[in-house]
Amino acid sequence: MPDAANIKPLTAFRFFAALWVVLYHYWPKLDVGFVPAIAAKGYLGVEAFFILSGFILCHVYLRGFGEGRFQYGDFLWNRLARVYPLHLATLVGVGAMAIVATIAGLRVDPNILSWPSLPANLLLVHAWGFAPTAGWNHASWSISAEWFAYLAFPVFAFAAWRLRERPVAAVLGALALIAGLYPAFEALAGFPLTAATIQWGALRIVPCFAYGCALHALWRSGRFPGRLSGLGAAFLGAAVLAAVQFGAPDRVIIMLLGGLIFMLATLAATGFSFAGQSVFVYLGEISYSTYMICIPWKILAINATAKLINIDSERLPLVIWALIVLSLIPLSAASFHVLENPCREKMKSWARRWKQRRFATVGAT
Repeated sequence: MPDAANIKPLTAFRFFAALWVVLYHYWPKLDVGFVPAIAAKGYLGVEAFFILSGFILCHVYLRGFGEGRFQYGDFLWNRLARVYPLHLATLVGVGAMAIVATIAGLRVDPNILSWPSLPANLLLVHAWGFAPTAGWNHASWSISAEWFAYLAFPVFAFAAWRLRERPVAAVLGALALIAGLYPAFEALAGFPLTAATIQWGALRIVPCFAYGCALHALWRSGRFPGRLSGLGAAFLGAAVLAAVQFGAPDRVIIMLLGGLIFMLATLAATGFSFAGQSVFVYLGEISYSTYMICIPWKILAINATAKLINIDSERLPLVIWALIVLSLIPLSAASFHVLENPCREKMKSWARRWKQRRFATVGAT
């Protein structure tokens, strides 16, 4: 089995999931008279990330958990190093843009500078029902949901480890959870779970994360014939597109997305290079930056462009709209290399130095 860094199709898939979310947020700003189904369902790119998260974290940490080598504190610090610096930077960036715009006399959505929501945002609990409004960088609600899953990872890992010899049962259980939870939630809450953000975002990640853990168990078992993975990936990819196009329920699309992720991982295990090209892998590596800056960049670029070309609405011509969307790639690369990756490595180096000092102190005694 390849290590986490070498599941290249899954790294590339992250880019397409981020692009799907971008399409969902940006399409309403395009001056056309229709919304394609693929754009309307782009919010499900978040579900794809949640499934991937469960799969990859089990791939990296599950064996250590089962064998008693899992260090919960180290795990949480590494995950915090992965998500928090960019979260904090985009939060500050959005706040600075809103303050400057207010000083300049421009109209600013009052929810953006939601000071009562700031503590929850800083503590990464704003998707747990602790934020009164969806303020600051709204996309970060999903990072708060991820943080919930990280904190609860020992629970997911315990179940995954116990079911490692029964992976089919694990997958069927996850599918049953998805099949039951989504309609039950909508009946009780009055809106779909896939529309939940700051109120129920922490719950939204649970079935997808569990599904990713179960799919990893099945993948690790090697029970699916690798020679069929190419055909399976093509079939599941087409099935996802068809389900989106013909308006299948979100829970069905989520099930299919998980199947596609499983097939892509199986392709990697067989050594097939599909979606393993360096350009797609690189785009996947910077996809977290793409996701986190897409809304701040949309606010800045769309408003500035509308004023620059002197149009009353924020709906832009295709060429200008496309340039704004494509500019997310170099901006994401800059964010990754200047901020996201250096800050992550710096936080990890702090942990290493702290451990060294701790061991030196213990040794001296």
